[in-house]
Amino acid sequence: MKLSEIEPALALSPLDGRYQSQTSPLTEYLSEAALNRERMRVEVEWMILLANGFDGNGNQPIIAGVNRFSDAEQAYLRDIPETFGKDGIVELKGIEDVTHHDVKAVEYYIDRRLDAAASQLGPDTELARLKPLVHFACTSEDINNLSYARCIKDAVQHVWLPATQELVDYLKAKAEEFKALPMLSLTHGQPATPTTLGKELAVFAYRLGRQIKHVKAQEYLGKINGATGTFGAHVAALPDVDWLQVSQEFVINRMHLTWNPLTTQIESHDWQAELYGSISHLNRIAHNLATDSWMYISRGVFAQTPVKGATGSSTMPHKVNPIRFENAEANLELSCSFFDTLAATLTETRWQRDLTDSTTQRNIGSAFGYALLALNNLLGGLRSIHPNFAAIAQELEHNWEVLGEPIQTAMRAAALNGRSGMDNPYERVKELMRGHTIDHAAVESFISTINFDEETSQRLRQLSPESYVGIAERLVNFD
Repeated sequence: MKLSEIEPALALSPLDGRYQSQTSPLTEYLSEAALNRERMRVEVEWMILLANGFDGNGNQPIIAGVNRFSDAEQAYLRDIPETFGKDGIVELKGIEDVTHHDVKAVEYYIDRRLDAAASQLGPDTELARLKPLVHFACTSEDINNLSYARCIKDAVQHVWLPATQELVDYLKAKAEEFKALPMLSLTHGQPATPTTLGKELAVFAYRLGRQIKHVKAQEYLGKINGATGTFGAHVAALPDVDWLQVSQEFVINRMHLTWNPLTTQIESHDWQAELYGSISHLNRIAHNLATDSWMYISRGVFAQTPVKGATGSSTMPHKVNPIRFENAEANLELSCSFFDTLAATLTETRWQRDLTDSTTQRNIGSAFGYALLALNNLLGGLRSIHPNFAAIAQELEHNWEVLGEPIQTAMRAAALNGRSGMDNPYERVKELMRGHTIDHAAVESFISTINFDEETSQRLRQLSPESYVGIAERLVNFD
């Protein structure tokens, strides 16, 4: 039997197969069904605005011959997208199989509900007569750009931001917990000035937090201005209507988006490129966190808590592999590839319209899906590790040479203050410490040969790799 013949259909993408349980929250906002539901919401709200007007026009119908919708009629219309479920998805697909046009299929789906309105609202309703009001003066992109913007905005606010904030909050909590835990730094992979584990976690929390602020400040633009952005059909049909005012009212107050006054047939998608740039940047910071965590585990700074019953290696029973960090790395890379392609492709169009953006935007859910999967794995990985205190202390104890930096810096300060015997501080410390195994006694002996004043000498003698962390503990509190 062919796998493609199995019903229900097997998932081609791991986002809808192996990882479906982790990515399912995005289905509510970024699936094909969610987009069609949002299209219906845009269409019916446009109908209601045209029929009932708004404060700026005295709440009078915008189109002559259209009576204001009753409360019951408005509720009926708004119920169309809210009841769009399994049966509706099948029905809409059947319509699109005939139209070969997704937005037109939505229009006909709504038409069917208007034809059936009398059975629920009674014979006095005029909804069936008002089918020409559906999609009035609209091009498909009027509906699509608003629908995508609302879907993406909701996905960011209700799924992506909470998941990202949860990661940052966890990092902040661990940074506070371990803000005073000294550890050896490695710069260029070599022992360097010690830091604290909390401060290093705080660095990532701060970096990620900056990108979250960018995302929270992001505008989501929308337009409803016709086939080439000129309101041509609107003015030809109803020249006395202030269509600019109507458009602003709809986009700003009904769709809750930022109004874009100047477009071609499409809304230019610049806001999407901005958003995806910020998220892609955050992905790369998270990728850095994943790789650093993986290397800390390899180095012994972090120990892993095994999952009960889990297999680490199929042949080596002793192993606990850092697979969540590896999974996060790979999925962050996939997410970035999608977001980067979206940002590059969506900002270009041939003259007033081509369809490259249409097929590209169908992958927005995948971009967010891989990001969400990565965030879940990264947070899960962080929750499964803890500091290996003995290994951290041993690293510090074996690297007394890192105190060469404070000693030669103190010599420079003393020389500038006029103290004799402070010539060539860097070179003298280098001769002692580079390429040699240095211990506490060797450091104390060297300090005793330098003509420091007593206070400086005592201060340097009291230093150890464990205490040489500057003000790292205080830095954790910066947000």
